[in-house]
Amino acid sequence: MTGVAAELVRYGQRLDRLGMCPGTSGNISARVDDRILVSPTGALLGELDADRLSVLDLDGQHVDGPPPTKEAVLHAAVYRVRAHATAIVHLHSPWALAASCLDDLPREDALPAYTPYYAMRVGVLPRVPYVAPGQPGLASACADGFASDERARGVLLDRHGLVTVGTSVGDAAAIAEELELAARMHFLLDGRAVTPLSAAERAMLA
Repeated sequence: MTGVAAELVRYGQRLDRLGMCPGTSGNISARVDDRILVSPTGALLGELDADRLSVLDLDGQHVDGPPPTKEAVLHAAVYRVRAHATAIVHLHSPWALAASCLDDLPREDALPAYTPYYAMRVGVLPRVPYVAPGQPGLASACADGFASDERARGVLLDRHGLVTVGTSVGDAAAIAEELELAARMHFLLDGRAVTPLSAAERAMLA
């Protein structure tokens, strides 16, 4: 698991440099066979230590390393509904967090596909109803969000931020970056005439 641990450290540092994980907010994980490596509780993502990561089983039970993030059960629940995912990024990034506080975003697909890159990276973006951080219901609600549409590679947690899944840590981080950019564009374009991709145009990119 050494290489995967190094990837978690590398992308934790990148997301921190981009300002996407203020303070000790956010957590990242990777699945290796029947084990999950996840950032510890209270960890700064920009200062992760490859030798000090928490280890869980697929039920979310802590089996080794320091105490895990309180959202560890969320990661385990999402892996159970996305069998091919090997990494998860959960962030309170500023623009996605701001978007998650809006009342008028659609539940099934929260943001317009302003660019083909968003459509290719994120797919669709279900909104997950608010559940307090660390509460058991949040894990199942987040998993239900991903289960609601197989095209979704990210979800928006009401008043909480984003969660993305990927085939590698780098992939999940890149999807999170694309989602954050889309959220920022949503605010920058507010009130202006725009032409998001149509359903047919999005289908061509699938």
